[in-house]
Amino acid sequence: MSMQATLVIIKPDAIQRKQMGLVLSRLEQLDLHLVGAKMVRVGRELAEEHYRDLRQKPFFRELVQQLCGELHDVDAVLALVYAGSDAAAKVRQVTGATNPDNADPSTIRGSLGRVRSNGWIENVIHASFNDAEAQREIPLWFE
Repeated sequence: MSMQATLVIIKPDAIQRKQMGLVLSRLEQLDLHLVGAKMVRVGRELAEEHYRDLRQKPFFRELVQQLCGELHDVDAVLALVYAGSDAAAKVRQVTGATNPDNADPSTIRGSLGRVRSNGWIENVIHASFNDAEAQREIPLWFE
């Protein structure tokens, strides 16, 4: 077990659907410390850098539009940093699979996410995949 920090972003789809409190209450149960929280207006440059490893994927443009709030008419996301023992793994476990249709129903994405009829995946939350990803992502969102 190692002490680490991890990034969580409550995405525009969750904010539009008024799920922020539900997500936060699930995260509060993780025995982690909330060490940073702020509403962030996401510009294209930040979104593209955040998702840079997915730049070659066919859904990259949609990911950027979603994080910027363009697909949900939401002008900010809630960025959070949690710290504690195995923070990234704990958050990922409660977050669930990226595609809500494949996520365990007990997870955040499994219970709150959805795949819309137009194919858009609304998966409510971003959570750093591991400690290395968190170390890259946190400085993008928090100075």
